[in-house]
Amino acid sequence: MNLLPKTREEFAQTDYWNEFFKKRGEKAFEWYGEYLELCDQIHKYIKPADRILMLGCGNSKLSMDMYDTGFRDITNIDISPIAVKKMLELNAKSRPDMKFLQMDATAMTFPDESFSVSLDKGTLDALFADDEPETRAVVENYFNEILRTMRNGGRYVGISLLQEHILNFLLDFLPKQNCMLRIVHCLGVEQANKEKNADDALTLPVFVVVATKFKSLPMPVLEFGFGNDKMQRFSTVSELNNAVSSVQKAALVCNGLARSNIAGHNEVIMDLHRPSEQTPRYTIHILDKPPARGLGKYAAFIVPQGREVEWLFSTPAGRKKLQDSANFQRLAVVTLHRDQVYSTLDEVKQELADSIKNLSPAGLTEQIPYLSLGSDVGKRETLICGFSKISGDFRIEEVEANGKTLRRLIFLSNQFVVQSEALVKTVKIKGKKDRKKIDFGYLACQHHLYMSVGVQLATTVQNPKKDVKKDVLVVGLGGGGLCSFLHAALPQARITAVEIDPIMLEVAEQYFELKQDKRFHVVIDDGLDFVERCRNEDIHFDAVLFDVDSKDLSLGMSCPPQSFLATKILQHIKEIIGPKGLFMLNLVCRDESLRAEALHNLHQVFPAVCSYKLEEDINEIIYCANDEKYKTVEQWKKNMGTAGRGLNSAVKETKLASEDALEVAEFLSELKI
Repeated sequence: MNLLPKTREEFAQTDYWNEFFKKRGEKAFEWYGEYLELCDQIHKYIKPADRILMLGCGNSKLSMDMYDTGFRDITNIDISPIAVKKMLELNAKSRPDMKFLQMDATAMTFPDESFSVSLDKGTLDALFADDEPETRAVVENYFNEILRTMRNGGRYVGISLLQEHILNFLLDFLPKQNCMLRIVHCLGVEQANKEKNADDALTLPVFVVVATKFKSLPMPVLEFGFGNDKMQRFSTVSELNNAVSSVQKAALVCNGLARSNIAGHNEVIMDLHRPSEQTPRYTIHILDKPPARGLGKYAAFIVPQGREVEWLFSTPAGRKKLQDSANFQRLAVVTLHRDQVYSTLDEVKQELADSIKNLSPAGLTEQIPYLSLGSDVGKRETLICGFSKISGDFRIEEVEANGKTLRRLIFLSNQFVVQSEALVKTVKIKGKKDRKKIDFGYLACQHHLYMSVGVQLATTVQNPKKDVKKDVLVVGLGGGGLCSFLHAALPQARITAVEIDPIMLEVAEQYFELKQDKRFHVVIDDGLDFVERCRNEDIHFDAVLFDVDSKDLSLGMSCPPQSFLATKILQHIKEIIGPKGLFMLNLVCRDESLRAEALHNLHQVFPAVCSYKLEEDINEIIYCANDEKYKTVEQWKKNMGTAGRGLNSAVKETKLASEDALEVAEFLSELKI
């Protein structure tokens, strides 16, 4: 199975074609392949019994090679009398039955329906040098003559580079003439060209166009394929156009990668599709680093299913670190997509082989090593495919990672980000079937761990009375992992969670075992409206947490939505938490100016603001207080240290099987005012 590449890079195609023809000059049409490279397609679409018309034979050896392998009824035409005379002299004795005639292919003198096959190796490309009206008229005459002299059921077999204007013409003209249209990417020709021109990375894909003539067709028949693979049928011209264009654009990217090192520039990203599918099967990120002694030249790293969301594989910085560890000058990082089936790692390698090879630097002769985290492709099981009016399509899935089973909530609008994650443990019950159970002591996200320290600070250090319940407000429920952890670890906390999407509450209860009781309840409401109502009704909380994402992915700040940082809302929070309370928010911001604006707004409202930036993520936890004793970072560190140690003790006391022991010292050293 060959894969259809769709690159995310943009190139000036016209400039590239101009360079190609300028560099190749008169040898450009050697690029269309010799008989050995074309024979698979020739024998598939042309039979020895066919009456064959070779259009614009020139001095090509193709018809001679075909004659020698059993195709005896071949008529060659060319507009050049010199070319025809030369070919007659060359073949008179050795190929006496082969005909050579001087004739204009746009005004042929053959009777109607004289041939069953018209074979064109580069002649169309030579005729269709530009898209001027005069040129298009000549090409229309050319095809009208081909179809006039072709029998019903006959085939036009054209070998072409399919420049954009040529492809557009064929897709428009041939279906209107009741021709079934099939386009095949000739991988053999392309590979042979690369081998013959190993020192010159300038290559272009070659296609075979097969148009079969019918008296009538009830609907257009349009197909695309790679070499001898099964053909894929498309329902629209645009789909076939996109398939061809994707191969061509990817070739330009591969040429660029072969000819240059992209160290210091952005990664090159390419999606690989099956021709009949719109969703990618693989995504490849290509990274380069400057040449250096001791570096391998090129390798591919296959990320197991379910691991693609990890920082090391999902971010440019992570992939750069992966490349440093792998110690290769060029690294292709391959991620596997959900809703696809992958059998074994060896099968994935085999399927990727041609695509990975096409991305290699020029002159590479050694075998390309494939790296991964283990010997399999990982395991991903989809438990449910759902839809939310607010968040769109989502998945609940289970993956195997580092010997653990993890259950995840994924929004497909941002599918490389895990919205919620829980650790699934198997409980063995004697005499009964094993049962899966969510481990509430597991916190998937580092930022949840540090928000939990803030809750511990607000509910114990700031307000140490043990016989009084402490109220905590969490805006943004997701799968409920943070709320379930706080509920289990902090018995003195009374938690209110606000979630705007009722579907998320169903997800949390059914798939993440969230349970409401007298210490924990969920309110379905807009978080901003709820905050305003609490302020108006004089309802107070010891801790308020904002952990809500923005649905507008085009903005530089994805968490929280900017409306949650409006001065009016922050003033409400200030009143709600009172003199001893604490406000925490998860800030995810790629735009430094937006981050600066957010921090400015917080400093304008709260006397004390402190932040902690997660090392391997873009998440930043912001702590805000009304208590002026927190104006110094030393006071934050002192009390946060106490809270961190208290949280660890609480986890042990409640017998939660948490593996997320807080590194208090490291955490405190990174706190900033």
